[in-house]
Amino acid sequence: MPEPGAGPRTGVWLVGARGSVATTTVVGAAAVGAGLAEPTGCVTASEDFPGARLPPLGALVFGGHDTGSVPLPVRAAELAESGVVPQRLLEPLEKAVVAADQEIRPGYATGRSGLPQAVAARALTVDIEGFRRRLGLDRVVVVNVASTEAPVPDRPEHHDLDLLEAALRGPADVLPASSLYAYAAFTADCPYVDFTPSTGARLPALDALARARGLPYAGSDAKTGETLVQSVLAPMFAVRALKVRAWSGTNLLGGGDGATLADPGAAASKTASKRRGLGRMLGHPVEGSVHIDCVPALGEWKTAWDHVAFEGFLGARMSLQFTWQGCDSALAAPLVLDLVRLTATAHAAGVSGPLGALGFFFKDPVGSGGYALTDQYEALRAFAAEAAAATAGGGPRT
Repeated sequence: MPEPGAGPRTGVWLVGARGSVATTTVVGAAAVGAGLAEPTGCVTASEDFPGARLPPLGALVFGGHDTGSVPLPVRAAELAESGVVPQRLLEPLEKAVVAADQEIRPGYATGRSGLPQAVAARALTVDIEGFRRRLGLDRVVVVNVASTEAPVPDRPEHHDLDLLEAALRGPADVLPASSLYAYAAFTADCPYVDFTPSTGARLPALDALARARGLPYAGSDAKTGETLVQSVLAPMFAVRALKVRAWSGTNLLGGGDGATLADPGAAASKTASKRRGLGRMLGHPVEGSVHIDCVPALGEWKTAWDHVAFEGFLGARMSLQFTWQGCDSALAAPLVLDLVRLTATAHAAGVSGPLGALGFFFKDPVGSGGYALTDQYEALRAFAAEAAAATAGGGPRT
């Protein structure tokens, strides 16, 4: 329980809590909180967010769901061996990593339990509520950092909350795992963040549930590499009046993400998310495609290569090529922390529904019509200032 007089405490419930992104997030927050690392890559730690009243990074408390059983300290050691997490951090942060590991509960996978999804959702909800109660937390933000799912077919119950809740009590699975987690989060009165391109909260029935309970949600599919660069370059071509004729990309990934995206269904979700904003930023449809290949030898690293064919004055044909190489977990973890801090502040300010102003972080943002990075950043700064002002009188709502 918190000490008497302590400020509001924020919990982070990670879906996919034993994965590389989640492990790096837990280690990173503890390292920054202990003064052992700088918050490099954390947008909300910059000078542009000085009075945003965000939860301190070092005060975040972690738990989560996962279908795997490898202990978090072992995952942290594996990431240190591969060069993602500095080896020097393991010993001083062991207590924090073990504490997070003790708060991880068995996760849910569609089609495996044999029980109605209403029963599974209730079990997930109880886990989240127990985490909040046990640790004396004022609020908990649920973040989906699990493996990408294949797209799901549209169903009538996805559009009506009453129909959905009735269907969940039946024998058939009506929600993918990501959406059942979103349902459980909202039922537990927790905001939800879709870090992946999985369906998650992007169903009308779940939007209705979030609004009815006064909860914010954000997503989807965080942009950490190739699409981040596209969100800067595509507006450049548009404002410079240079016609892009074709834009193609190839992505090479190792690790668990690469293995997941080797499945055509999961890859379809990712490639659709990657391409959706490009034509809108350019102002016209564009030829080209995105390819994703699993290369196990890359481990936790990824490489993206893009080729842009464009046309200049008098029809002169030109091209741009760029290569992005990075560690996916190290790029993603600070964004998870940013999203938790901003979503928690939105919840404290009484905001509900999709957080379009957090589109800065996503390839396919919900509740937002913009994709250009600079425009998204200004919207993010304005949102943070407004949320801070809303919570200034007497402190955040709990």
